[in-house]
Amino acid sequence: MLKNFFKITLRTLWRRKDFSAINILGLAIGMAAAMLIGLWVNNELSYDRWYTNTDRTYLLCTREDYDGSLQVWPRTSSLMAADLKHNYAEVEDAARFRNVYFLVTHDDKHFNPGGAFADSGFLKIFSFPMLEGNPNTALKTDQGIVLTAKLAKNLFGGEDPMGKLVRIDSNDIFKVTGVLKDLPANTQFTFEYLLPWNYLDRLKWDSPNWNNTPAPTYVLLRPGARQQAFDEKIKHITAKHVTEGRGLTRETFTHPISRVHLYSKDVNGQFVTGQITTVRLFIVIGVFILLIACVNFMNLSTARSEKRAKEVGIRKVVGARKTSLIAQFIGESILLATLAFILALGIVQLSIKGFDNIINTPLEIHYGDPRFWIAAAVFILFTGIVAGSYPAFFLSAARPIKVLKGATSAARSRLNPRKVLVILQFTFAVVLITGTLVIRQQLRYARDRDTGYDRSRLVFTFSQGGNWTQYESIKRDLLASGAAVSVTRTYSPMTRAWGSVTNFSWPGSTPDDKKRSFVQFEADADFTKTTGTKILEGRDLDLKTYPTDSTALLLNESAVKTMRLTDPIGKIVTDQGGGQYHIVGVVKDFILESPYDPIAPMLIQGLQSTYPVIHYRLNPALTVAAALGKAEKVFKEHNPQYPFEYYFVDESYNSKFRAQQQEGTLGTLFAGLAIFISCLGLFGLATYMAENRRKEIGIRKVLGASVTGITALISMDFIKLVLIAVVIATPIAGYAMHVWLESFTYRIAITGWIFVASGTLAVAIALLTVGYQAIRAAIANPTKSLRSE
Repeated sequence: MLKNFFKITLRTLWRRKDFSAINILGLAIGMAAAMLIGLWVNNELSYDRWYTNTDRTYLLCTREDYDGSLQVWPRTSSLMAADLKHNYAEVEDAARFRNVYFLVTHDDKHFNPGGAFADSGFLKIFSFPMLEGNPNTALKTDQGIVLTAKLAKNLFGGEDPMGKLVRIDSNDIFKVTGVLKDLPANTQFTFEYLLPWNYLDRLKWDSPNWNNTPAPTYVLLRPGARQQAFDEKIKHITAKHVTEGRGLTRETFTHPISRVHLYSKDVNGQFVTGQITTVRLFIVIGVFILLIACVNFMNLSTARSEKRAKEVGIRKVVGARKTSLIAQFIGESILLATLAFILALGIVQLSIKGFDNIINTPLEIHYGDPRFWIAAAVFILFTGIVAGSYPAFFLSAARPIKVLKGATSAARSRLNPRKVLVILQFTFAVVLITGTLVIRQQLRYARDRDTGYDRSRLVFTFSQGGNWTQYESIKRDLLASGAAVSVTRTYSPMTRAWGSVTNFSWPGSTPDDKKRSFVQFEADADFTKTTGTKILEGRDLDLKTYPTDSTALLLNESAVKTMRLTDPIGKIVTDQGGGQYHIVGVVKDFILESPYDPIAPMLIQGLQSTYPVIHYRLNPALTVAAALGKAEKVFKEHNPQYPFEYYFVDESYNSKFRAQQQEGTLGTLFAGLAIFISCLGLFGLATYMAENRRKEIGIRKVLGASVTGITALISMDFIKLVLIAVVIATPIAGYAMHVWLESFTYRIAITGWIFVASGTLAVAIALLTVGYQAIRAAIANPTKSLRSE
């Protein structure tokens, strides 16, 4: 029986190769898109879930009331780890972690990779695979360093790195005590070497104060310890160790390590959203695209019902049961899904590298993993059953007497199931088109926002080695060589905020004003000249000309409004410790952080940072390459062992849009696929309908109907369905994108033209798809179709 079913299935597919090809191609594209999305979703959901003790590992976070709203950040006091280990029985281990950049040298090989300081328990809490060394002791020695396999190979080639010496920043010697397997893509951590935390203490870079929160702290709870009970126990841990300051009102709580990547955005003091929103969005998109492909199969299968109905009628007359017919049609569908899956695998393999470039994440299909093939089998069965269920029940329900007499259901009734499926298909497609247009509009809206400074040819270099002590010489030589037209130094890059401060008072301030948070920034002479920021009142900072500018302040416009100052120049601002700062100028607001958020109040102090960031504007009279070449010579002269590394401010600023760019690119890609699959099915339906109506079209032409009239007659049947889909999709897309836009403070308003544009595009594409077959049918010679009459 199975052999007979298999033969019938192959004959059916071969008899109408065109429809079989459309079915298989449509299903394959839908399955390939769903597989790519599934690979990405699986990668996102697997972030930080592969550690041995994932279920017991937590990130400590701080919660505090700022300006009337609860804010959360994933850092705590550097004193907290030791306190938790010694005084809380629930804690098995705790470790601090802090990223750093050092020059790593062995013999004549110099590399400047990213690394980190970490406590000895870090490698116990996080089970990174170690190729060599003991994770329990590798970071316990004061002069031990743990390398990744990549950095070890760069430094030592094929030699065994264990026990060999490396120099850190031309100052200290460390012995290799461990080698880690290179970190996978699905981890929040990025480092190529680990140094013991006490080295940070020796450098006096730590700030051991309960009021400061400089670094992430991770805890491993003992088996059986409950997160909720532990959170309640440590809630006011900071207040137990301070007598004044913000620490009195701060709360501490744990965030599961498995949720850090997906739930990183806080709302009312809780991590409730973040990357998980994008993951859910693309799960829905993947399901939609697969359903669109399945709808194609349903439509084309039921469109051929008149041809298959007689076959069903005869089989029923000779004794076939309904269940056996359903099994046959479902079997045909599963076979088609299997062929489509094979084709889909080929499409995925050809496109996965390009997809990796869009999402900036390497994805891979693990063919040797049995779980992949189990998932593939489930995927094929699911797709085959979903795609084939309606045709199977529709065809198996045919009554033998009626179909053998030639009586079939009206294919052109006002609203048959086939038309409903076409409407459903294009509803999905229009929602995707609308969403893509909204994302791109929001991205353009934020990009066009005035940044408040000039990003063109503005470059920055981080201070490393000796360049921070030789800043004045570097500045002089950059200007003298013609590499730059202006140079300054700041606390952080122009595109990042590295800190915030509170507990300030000023003339007219209230006790509640001490709770207000200000972005902390520091700058030196030629800050406004180099960056292009504008002085609105007063003057720029200049520590060389005005030595007292170490206690001077520039305020941005938002700070002036927050402080309610009408004449700020000369006013004194006092910090918590009694230190006084005099205001020397006001600058126009400029975007330091997210272009989607309001500009925060900012205090720009005279530079005090030990390791400032050097900003310089390249000479416009030279090409960028020539100016950078001159700049490299200057930095190499003053810092010969360090590689010349530079960053363009405009590229750094544009990176803030990366997430939305990804969403826009993926939205465009999958909206295009949805439209293509829908039109593929529409083309097949139009071909079949034109074939079934050949005699009707011939009679109309004999009676005088024009080619235009016949084309419009055939096309309008489908265009009406697309228009209905547009009407249904508009409120759905509007609501979905309104929810998406709520995550941005600085956002567009959804206007009617977006819905008109997406609807017009869908109708135009459908018209082009159907129009070809409609015109072909209209210009056919009527004598051929009426010859048998």
